[in-house]
Amino acid sequence: AFGVIADIQYADAEDGYNFGGYQRRYYRQSLHLLWDAVEAWAAERPPLAFVLQLGDIIDGLNARSGESEGALAQVLAALGQLQVPVHHAWGNHEFYNFSRARLVHTGLNSRPAGTTAGPPAEDCQAYHFSPSARFRIVVLDTYDLSIVGREPDSPHYWESLQLLREKNPNDNLNSPTGLEEPRFVEFNGGFSQAQLDWFNEVLKFSDENQEKVVVMGHLPIHPNASNRVCLAWNYEDALSVIHSHQCVVCFLAGHLHDGGYCLDSHGVHHLTLEGVIETPPESNAFGTIYVYEDKMVLKGRGRISDRVMHF
Repeated sequence: AFGVIADIQYADAEDGYNFGGYQRRYYRQSLHLLWDAVEAWAAERPPLAFVLQLGDIIDGLNARSGESEGALAQVLAALGQLQVPVHHAWGNHEFYNFSRARLVHTGLNSRPAGTTAGPPAEDCQAYHFSPSARFRIVVLDTYDLSIVGREPDSPHYWESLQLLREKNPNDNLNSPTGLEEPRFVEFNGGFSQAQLDWFNEVLKFSDENQEKVVVMGHLPIHPNASNRVCLAWNYEDALSVIHSHQCVVCFLAGHLHDGGYCLDSHGVHHLTLEGVIETPPESNAFGTIYVYEDKMVLKGRGRISDRVMHF
């Protein structure tokens, strides 16, 4: 069994609203909801094997108030109460607060030390691990191609900026207004070819060893488990890698705070978790996933529904 949570986006700030101005964001409350999740996970018997934190752990507001390090320390202190590893995906809000170079030296770098399991490139936060026989988790870096978190002199930055400008003529690159493909905005990102090649090799190994694989990343990669905006830029490339193998059973994502789900044409479950940040104080948004030989059972709390995912 393992825990799942997404988009905590903690900040010591008054409640606000999303960019559309219609969904309330509970910045301070999100830390209390995280503590509730930690307490519930700590009480699980048998104990959890690990927790997957799907990105955007603190909000970009912290960067403006100079609170990035302090806010991160608070959420990591809560998660640190667990006696199990926590694996972190990196989302856009991580990059609003920290450079990629800085993130590597924070508690959000959950890549196992001395791992031979990756990564595809030194500055790509993708890796994999096997918590039990014939079961593997792959963590993908959905902002490998991005203009957030990348230094302006890096090749990935220029490649990303060129792609964005090609697809998004708006003055504000965060605006999807009028776009034929509204996912091409600055707050999204994508996969480099190097990461996709590495991912393909990992899945090839899992196929050969008859493993079941769960993949996680901040950005959803299936349009039916998201809206048209909150998707990885080159989601089709990641999907085609997955669909060329037999081993992947589920893709876990965050980013879209309303959540989403679909079972795709190849039998892969795509689960986008509801975000803690837009969860009212009397509710919550986290879950525990129990893994069996032929299915995964999600026990959701608050806004997250229970679900049985057969494979």
